[in-house]
Amino acid sequence: MARAVTDPRCGAVVTFDGVVRDHDGGQGVARLEYSAHPSAEQVIAEVAAEIAERYPDCLVAVAHRVGPLAIGESALVCAVAAPHRKQAFAACDDLVDTVKQRVPIWKHQIFADGTSEWVGALG
Repeated sequence: MARAVTDPRCGAVVTFDGVVRDHDGGQGVARLEYSAHPSAEQVIAEVAAEIAERYPDCLVAVAHRVGPLAIGESALVCAVAAPHRKQAFAACDDLVDTVKQRVPIWKHQIFADGTSEWVGALG
């Protein structure tokens, strides 16, 4: 992701790597499976464009994986480049929050005890 936003005008590159953790709500998590609505790719592109517009001079790259993921694997990854660090940090934070709010992706958590639950990734 960082290479996707590299630009000589930008003195800061902030990245985020949302990885699958081994617990949630006091339960051990064995793995996750993400499912996406067919519109998810378009929505994530719209979010990236909105963040780039909201933060002038920023370059934005973002992707959310779908399918089965193991503990420690990346689920949501993004990078923002900006002329200055504060703008890059703010834009990256806004990007992650907006993706989680708007992109129609659902998480199926499979717990260590064999039980599972579906969680809306929106909100």
